[in-house]
Amino acid sequence: MKKKNIPLWLKIIIGMVLGVVWGLIAVFTGLKEFTLDWIKPFGTIFLNLLKLIAVPLIFVSLVKGISSLTDISRLSRMGLKTIGLYLVSTLIATSLGLGLVNLLEPGNTFPEEKQTELQERYEVDIQEKEISAEKVQEQSPLQFLVDMVPENIVDSASNNRNMLQIIFFAILFAIAMVMIPTEKIRTVKDFFDGFNEVILKIIDFIMAFAPIGVFALLAALIVEFSGDADLFVALANYAGVVVLGLLVIIFAVYPFFIRLLAGVKYPHFFRAIFPAQMFAFTTSSSAATLPVTLRQTQNELGVSKTVSNFVLPIGVTINMDGTSCYQAIAAVFIAQVFGLDLTLAQQVTIVLTATLSSIGTPGVPGGSIIMLVIVLSSVGLPAAGLALILGIDRPLDMLRTVVNITGDSTVSTIVSKSEGDLNYPPKKTEEAA
Repeated sequence: MKKKNIPLWLKIIIGMVLGVVWGLIAVFTGLKEFTLDWIKPFGTIFLNLLKLIAVPLIFVSLVKGISSLTDISRLSRMGLKTIGLYLVSTLIATSLGLGLVNLLEPGNTFPEEKQTELQERYEVDIQEKEISAEKVQEQSPLQFLVDMVPENIVDSASNNRNMLQIIFFAILFAIAMVMIPTEKIRTVKDFFDGFNEVILKIIDFIMAFAPIGVFALLAALIVEFSGDADLFVALANYAGVVVLGLLVIIFAVYPFFIRLLAGVKYPHFFRAIFPAQMFAFTTSSSAATLPVTLRQTQNELGVSKTVSNFVLPIGVTINMDGTSCYQAIAAVFIAQVFGLDLTLAQQVTIVLTATLSSIGTPGVPGGSIIMLVIVLSSVGLPAAGLALILGIDRPLDMLRTVVNITGDSTVSTIVSKSEGDLNYPPKKTEEAA
């Protein structure tokens, strides 16, 4: 009889628990130096792997997602509606997350003496941030738009802090592909299709290493803070703010728009997509949930096959409302824990970067963590701050995925209504998908 393989999410949780247990053991048995010298480096390697894949991942994902519209040029009007709605919903989600984290300030429950420890540990990074902040104050309010357009894309790709420039070039590149006849760029499209598969496989390799990375990061974190309970209080507050933001999106933002723009009562909407939500929750993958989402939107919501077969696959690539909300909260939380005050310009950068980078987030478990590196880098926050939140990311990732596929279903319903082919409520004779 074949043994059942332990799923990755369970391995990560096991790594998290073992990391906490080892960290506490190390604190009380004098193994601090051993942990920092022989265990922490594996956490650093995991962080470096996340940084390594960030630039190629976001470039390839954006180009592939946008350029795929060339296959349905006759539906350009529907494409504009879809992308427009996805971008608006993502901006709302990001702004909501930013508003909640600034209002509730979960990271400020971290004691000042611990903030001082973090500041001393990452003094070089903080000094660079302060210098950058001074420069921002002297610049034009529109300087961030200037900074989005790179002088040299190769130079921009060499530094993760230039992610907005990478995103700008990727969008420009993809738009150019859309405007060129498919037969002339078939080789280019095939290259990006293959390149995307390679990148996703590399992500599989990285996520296979995730349990060890989480173990090492959490063990080192517990040792460095001597098992201080204040850290866990701050993390509980952070998780609470993330969950609150995601629930507001599901139970307030989406119901408002689907009732206003599609005329669908949200109790029926949620009953219709509940199976897809549960599947998304257990898999943490909007891509893996896609077949279920298609079936539920077509059979239970009455979305036409033409609309759902177009809108939902695009949504898996470019619509990540849960991810963008989480990224905004996580970035500001890490800044608060480090005792850093982000300027208005930096918070605008977080909104833009979280919105645009969420477009390139792959619909697979762990994809949003890689994109968070992009958001942190965009405002000069140390990526080592991921150590604070990575251990509790799995349950939050599960809920983020529910938000993402709910957003996809919402937009597909609205687009179908605007195209005049929404069969709501669905007729009993509707053909199964």
